[in-house]
Amino acid sequence: MADITGIVRENVQGAVMDSLKESVKKGEINITDIPEIMLEVPRQKEHGDLATNIAMLLSKQAKKPPRVIAETILKNIDIDNTYIKNIEIAGPGFINFKLKDDWLYEGLKIIQRERDNYGKCNIGNGKRIQVEFVSANPTGPMHIGNARGGAIGDILAEVLKWAGYDVEKEFYVNDAGNQIEKFGRSLEARYLQLFGIEAKIPEDGYQGEDIMEHAKRFKEINGDKYLNAKPDERRKALVDYALKINIDRMKKDLEAFGVKFDVWFSEKSLYDNGDIEDTIKFFKESGNTYEKDDAVWFKATDFGVEKDEVLVRTNGIPTYFAGDVAYHRNKFIVRKFDKVIDILGADHYGHVPRMKGAMAALGVKSGSLEVIIMQLVRLIRNGKVTRMSKRRGQIFTLSDLIEEVGKDAARFFFDLRSADTHLEFDLDLAVEKSNENPVYYVQYAHARICSILKQLDDEHIAFPEISSVKFDLLKENNEIELIKKLAEFPDELAQSANTLDPSKITKYVIDLASCFHTFYNSCRVKGADENLMYARMVLIDSVRIVIENCLSILGVSAPERM
Repeated sequence: MADITGIVRENVQGAVMDSLKESVKKGEINITDIPEIMLEVPRQKEHGDLATNIAMLLSKQAKKPPRVIAETILKNIDIDNTYIKNIEIAGPGFINFKLKDDWLYEGLKIIQRERDNYGKCNIGNGKRIQVEFVSANPTGPMHIGNARGGAIGDILAEVLKWAGYDVEKEFYVNDAGNQIEKFGRSLEARYLQLFGIEAKIPEDGYQGEDIMEHAKRFKEINGDKYLNAKPDERRKALVDYALKINIDRMKKDLEAFGVKFDVWFSEKSLYDNGDIEDTIKFFKESGNTYEKDDAVWFKATDFGVEKDEVLVRTNGIPTYFAGDVAYHRNKFIVRKFDKVIDILGADHYGHVPRMKGAMAALGVKSGSLEVIIMQLVRLIRNGKVTRMSKRRGQIFTLSDLIEEVGKDAARFFFDLRSADTHLEFDLDLAVEKSNENPVYYVQYAHARICSILKQLDDEHIAFPEISSVKFDLLKENNEIELIKKLAEFPDELAQSANTLDPSKITKYVIDLASCFHTFYNSCRVKGADENLMYARMVLIDSVRIVIENCLSILGVSAPERM
């Protein structure tokens, strides 16, 4: 897909490169190696649209002051058939470029041509990438931290698809191990209590109302069938029953949140298929383990980790860490993903270096595993932190949040900040119909454009043929700034993918909506001179397209009326 800012940069870089080659040919600059010509946008608008420090980089090699080199470049540069309008030298030798407006008009043509594909690129080149996120314990309802992970993971996956990666989204179901054991004992205690039998939930067990609800429903279905069964058999039946309900509920809640996983991967399958056993065997045979105190240890310190880690406990049961290593071995070795991204909660900081050490021991290429640590969310209501659902007066769950503020606001707000920053989610603001509410502000910009175009259509003013539009009539400062903002989208998308930060898209679309509202307040579409009206029709329709593309990535609706 075309990226006008990239095209312009290549155009300017080419002109500078040709000038340098000509300067060398004439003997005016004596250099043997021309480094990459880096361009940046000056912080101050009066310094132009682009700038380069190439003269400073060449100073030592050419044995000349940067300003002299810059003057030589200017003398030999040919700006015909380029987007360059004029060039100035600033300070010790910066070269500043002012561009013709032609490139902006070309950008509008690209948007109109590519439409819902505008912004896509191919930096991923089809590489297989897996994003694992949420992966909440299926022992109860999903909390707000899970919800933030759901939004960030789903939006990041979409960003990566737009960037040309082959993306798979995965939920890791913790249906084995200690948590499931506690879940089973908690269910068992409630089931026995329903028959008047004294039974206690383990101290670190599950006390929620959902445990009692499961037990009651299980009793309604099975009666006293499992009352005299062996404890292991009784707990297995209870877990099998409740786990399916919880996982189905998770799927339903996540789909209501706009999140649909490609794969639900069972932790239990790692035991059933022998993956954990094979992984431990691999570590032993590769010389990366030792035995101490009847336990099997991974030599994590050999791979730069602070301390060694237990793989198999003294009782012969593999640790959670062993299971996680086996799971990631499955991702890289069995399913052959080129890259894996894990989105984890703030309590997993210590888990990252040991997992990367384990991947190194498995022979996985460095950098193939990326871990995004997500910081905590605080819910704010009436200016104060709250943990309670407004409707139920209990701990907030994902389904409570969707019911209270809706899917669009929930996803948008969770992606307002990068994952590594704490987030305050203002519940009152999220439902407010005002410009203070960022999701409303963006959606209203889209709806306002749709309304303008519909009014014109109702008056039989047809959308113009692009080839007939006189784009050079778009000269107002607010028009130019708006077009420049539109041109930034492909680069923002690429940066979002490269930095694994989907919040860049949310911030960008807010800025775009702001530029549009400013334009709207100073520039009329309907009622303007006919040729100018047609040019502005294309401009606002281009804004509509880009807002819709951004909202599509965010999984947020783009309403035509509000």
